[in-house]
Amino acid sequence: MSAAVITLETQENASQNLIIQRPPAGLSLQGRIRVPGDKSISHRALMLGAIAEGETEIQGLLLGEDPRSTAHCFRALGAEISELNTEFVRVKGIGLGNFQEPVDVLNAGNSGTTIRLMLGLLASHPGRFFTVTGDDSLRSRPMSRVVKPLQQMAAEIWGRKGNSLAPLAIQGQALKPIHYHSPIASAQVKSCILLAGLNTEGQTTVTEPALSRDHSERMLRAFGAELSIDPETNSVTVTGNAKLYGQKVIVPGDISSAAFWLVAASIVPGSDLVVENVGVNPTRTGVLEALSMMGADIQLENQREVTGEPVADLRVRSSQLKSCTIAGDIIPRLIDEIPILAVAAAFAQGTTIIRDAAELRVKESDRITVMAQQLNQMGAKVTELPDGMEITGGTTLVGASVDSHTDHRIGMSLAIAALNASGTTTIHRAEAAAISYPNFTNTLVEVCR
Repeated sequence: MSAAVITLETQENASQNLIIQRPPAGLSLQGRIRVPGDKSISHRALMLGAIAEGETEIQGLLLGEDPRSTAHCFRALGAEISELNTEFVRVKGIGLGNFQEPVDVLNAGNSGTTIRLMLGLLASHPGRFFTVTGDDSLRSRPMSRVVKPLQQMAAEIWGRKGNSLAPLAIQGQALKPIHYHSPIASAQVKSCILLAGLNTEGQTTVTEPALSRDHSERMLRAFGAELSIDPETNSVTVTGNAKLYGQKVIVPGDISSAAFWLVAASIVPGSDLVVENVGVNPTRTGVLEALSMMGADIQLENQREVTGEPVADLRVRSSQLKSCTIAGDIIPRLIDEIPILAVAAAFAQGTTIIRDAAELRVKESDRITVMAQQLNQMGAKVTELPDGMEITGGTTLVGASVDSHTDHRIGMSLAIAALNASGTTTIHRAEAAAISYPNFTNTLVEVCR
């Protein structure tokens, strides 16, 4: 076997094309790698460090565009945050309730987590006025899912299209506690309300229809907040007027980033790859369960706990995947991994059904439509469903000209598909990967043998 030819070309408009040429004799993935820090945990570490008293030291923070947007916003609100260019990032907090009124609009870039979680904190700062926005993609993504419950808490928020789209203006208020029954299982909605409840007198409760990722709950407790959790009803209660204290946070590798390599090594014959130091929080391991249903050979090694989060090394070896149905309560625990699971399904025997994932239509792109279009461009058989996809596997994929649609997970998923497609694939606007995985192309070159 010979290595794939992988090149990254920068265009005149600064857009990048990732070109992957699979050798006729095939390739395999080998070695031991680490993926960037967990994006969800990175955001929360920066935010809680900013509103805590004292200093927070964060090791392993994701140095991607989304956490940089969070750091930029919270610097403007008064926190001191060191540059995001080393293994260690330090945050000097200002204490809960002490945001300064920024002199400019807060720009969350492409980060839905930044804007939605931050809204809960901004709304609970009486007497201060804030304006938040984002890039073209973020300004088209729904904000009413957090605005409406905040308004039930007496928040004053204005925005486009009935307060549902950014830019948003917020007049901070003394909020009132509520018990919010969320219609969707969303960690962003839950976290936004809990963060608003931190600075609100009394107890604020969120109940979800299914369990969503619990990074906020784990980290809030570590920083000193008073929380109670009822697993039977998927309810979380936070007691207001909390005092948070700076902590040392070690961010594990992001399982969403690891998922690309888990699928890659599963579908490329002869592969044997270890992804080290991956967070395996039970609210995030739906992708492992889905791949297990598909017959993937994945072993968890060196299992341990790091600052309250379970961590393991994941060893994956190639296997013949089979189809399955991915739907129901597992969806909130793998929603970000569905694009790469669609790639796995394209190489699995039989027809895979993905349902209950309408949330994918309001991510950085309409991930249902875009993944169906781009995989079909490569010869796959993908049919859109209103809330998911039907993917008939076993068809030989061929190299093609495809596009990330500026969505990081789409671009990286197509790159993995290209490893097992004949010929040459060109992925346009591949620079989107930097949002969550700045060194993706380098790692791709490293593991391909």
